[in-house]
Order: sequence, then structure tokens, then C-alpha cells
Amino acid sequence: MRKKIVAANWKMNLTLAQGEKLVNELLQSGIQLDAHKEVVIAAPFPYLIIVKELLKGHPGFYVAAQNVAAEKAGAFTGEVNAEMLHSIHTDFVIIGHSERRELFGDSNAIVAKKIDLSLSHGLKPIFCCGEPLEVRKAGTQNAFVAKQLEEGLFHLTVAQLKNVVIAYEPIWAIGTGLTASSAQAQDMHAFIRSQVASKYGAAAANNLSILYGGSVKAANAAELFACEDVDGGLVGGASLVAAEFAGIVKSI
Repeated sequence: MRKKIVAANWKMNLTLAQGEKLVNELLQSGIQLDAHKEVVIAAPFPYLIIVKELLKGHPGFYVAAQNVAAEKAGAFTGEVNAEMLHSIHTDFVIIGHSERRELFGDSNAIVAKKIDLSLSHGLKPIFCCGEPLEVRKAGTQNAFVAKQLEEGLFHLTVAQLKNVVIAYEPIWAIGTGLTASSAQAQDMHAFIRSQVASKYGAAAANNLSILYGGSVKAANAAELFACEDVDGGLVGGASLVAAEFAGIVKSI
């Protein structure tokens, strides 16, 4: 059975005190995780060690970085590399988020470098892919996402792929209040899984967790997660409210 995962992406939000309060409220919200269910908290870099400590003793809860450098080390002021993240026991790292691609120029080639460095240091990448509104309107979203997969992820071996999670995020549904219909989400997730199957075989594809990201909230989570190929969510704004995020987690 493949993992069911809900990941919280705090982005550039919350003070340390607010983040600690949020995590404590979440841990006290009555969430029960089966062996195949996981919750990932992607906190800002300064909070990673503290959030990791707060989650200690709570099986199924993990911490993620929101980004990682595309270089091993050196004169890159302000960057955080994979070795640093590994040294503070970070579990996952979000790579290729649409905001990184659009605002910071993370090309597919850069994403591929970040994937490789993360895996080489024991970090599990959450690889993000997804199309902007104009691509969706043109009906070419499958080709767009296939290119992201081919250039950013499909250089990996099947053994490496076992440590990767994919997150499909239709860019037109991030922070807009718009959400892909459950049918739209299922169609794209099934397409992604078919692409993985073509490259790595059916077994690898069937074991791969594919998350949906794009205005997920407690009110729509159950319907989205009921789709055959939707294995959880990458949650933005709704992850900043403990009760709302707990409601999403309880839907997997």
C-alpha cells in the first residue's frame, strides 16, 4: 500500500512563537496516523530544528525544508545546501514548487540538480509539477507536465525514485481559491502515474505517492483524496490554521 501523505507548506509565514503554537495545537487535535499515513511540516529554515524537536515522539510526523540549493557548497550567500539540511535531520525537501520556478528561476535543469543533491544526502524530495492557466486553457497541460517530469525527474534510477514524492499543483489553483475538480485532479494524477509506469514500470508507479496541491481545505479534501490516484495533499494557506489542517489530515 502506498503512503498517504499530507504536507503543510507554511511558505514565508509565521513567527517562531506562532509556528510552535500551531504545531502544538496540531499534535493535540486528535490525529491518529496508521502505518501508511504521514504528515509533513515544511517550515521556514530558521524553525526546522525546533519543529523537528516538537514532533519527536509523534510517529508519522516529519519535517521538510521548503527549498534547497542547487550547489554542494561554497560562496553562495544566503543559500542552504542538502548537507546542512541532512545534518539537522530534515526528512523531506520541497523541490520545484511553482513559486520557486516562477519567482526565482528554477528551471527543470536546476530542479534536477536539487533532486540529485537531496537524494545523495538522504533527503526525500517532494517534486512539484503543474501547469499555468494559459496552458490549461490551451489543453496542453499533459505535454507541459510530461516535460517537467522528463527533464526534472526521469534521470533517476528506479531505486532512487522510491524515495521521491510527486506533488501536482495546477498553478492556476494556488492561493486563488480555485481548485481543480476531483475529475481534473484524478485525470492529471492518473496521467502522471502512467508516465512513471512507462519509464519505470507498473510496480514503481503503483508505489509512488502523488499529492494534489492547489487550494486544498477541509471542505474539499475528502472528495479529492477519494480519487484513485490522489494520495494526499500539499497544503498552503489552510496549513496555517491548526483545526483546518487537522481536518485535512483526517481526510486521508
